[in-house]
Amino acid sequence: MNTVAAYPYQPVKERGTMRSFVLALVMHLLLGIVLYYGVHWQSSTPVGAEAELWEEIPAATAPPPPPREPEPVVQPRPVPAPPAPQVKSKVEEDADIALEKKKRQAEAAAREEAERKETARKEAVRKEEARKEEARKEEARKDAARKEAERKEAERKEAERKEAERKEAERKEAQRKEDAKKKAAQQEQDRKEQAERERKEAADAKARAQADAKAKAQAEAKAKAQADAKAKAQSEAAANAQRKSELARLQALAGGGAGGGGVGSTTGAGAGGGGKASPGYADRVRRRVKPNIVFTEDVPGNPSAVVSVRLAPDGSLMSARLSKSSGNSSWDNAVLRAVERSDPLPRDEDGKAPASFTITFRPKD
Repeated sequence: MNTVAAYPYQPVKERGTMRSFVLALVMHLLLGIVLYYGVHWQSSTPVGAEAELWEEIPAATAPPPPPREPEPVVQPRPVPAPPAPQVKSKVEEDADIALEKKKRQAEAAAREEAERKETARKEAVRKEEARKEEARKEEARKDAARKEAERKEAERKEAERKEAERKEAERKEAQRKEDAKKKAAQQEQDRKEQAERERKEAADAKARAQADAKAKAQAEAKAKAQADAKAKAQSEAAANAQRKSELARLQALAGGGAGGGGVGSTTGAGAGGGGKASPGYADRVRRRVKPNIVFTEDVPGNPSAVVSVRLAPDGSLMSARLSKSSGNSSWDNAVLRAVERSDPLPRDEDGKAPASFTITFRPKD
């Protein structure tokens, strides 16, 4: 495309055009001169000539004698006889000859003068024709030069027009490409923004769904915890009542043994304190209680809830209270409920549960 615009199409110039034009012009001029002189070469006035004609007249004859009985005859008109030729003398003849000679000389001089004038006129006409022909040639040359200049100017204007059209086409093509590039960039930007919006909407929807699911789970867990707590409270109330009755029974037995002697003192020692807990007992109790903790809230940090526990020698839970709060009542209550759900607790290494001990619970342990 750029090559065609830089070198526009131009017709091939014919060689020898001016030379052919000049030769044709010279041939037409020669033909005109030949025709002119061919027509006017005998246009001079012819020389006049005089001649005298002599004719013999027959001699008159006598009419024939009339017949005896003559008939009326119309007589022809008499023909007048030509005048007799004048006989001139020698002097007169010489004078006539001299006059005739002078007349002929005058006519020859007039004819020469006429020929000279005709020649001069023809020469003037020829010069005028030559001048006109030269002027026509000059006009033709000027006209040819003018036409050549007009042709070159038209070619220059056409080349400028084509160059302007090429530049305009290139500008439009560049503008089209730039617009297409901007449009593609805008479409890509819109696509990215749309994808980002969709991603954000999906993330928001997912977050909302997760939040809703979490809230639902929390609500369900809370409801379940409340139901479990209620059921546990009922079962714990029943268990506490049973423990209290069992404790009262054990205390009664312990009191009776003390009044009777040695066996009672041994039993009382087992019920009254079971000894100290071994070093790993608290971890065993924690492992037993932790699966029973129901807690779904997010707690900042990792607060500690310390629970004081009193047990019977067989591991039955006698009481559980919060000796140190974590600062989060939900966590504290969840820990206490888990301890109560874990009743009875495991015994220690000596086969008896310690009378009392403390255990610490953290939500992120």
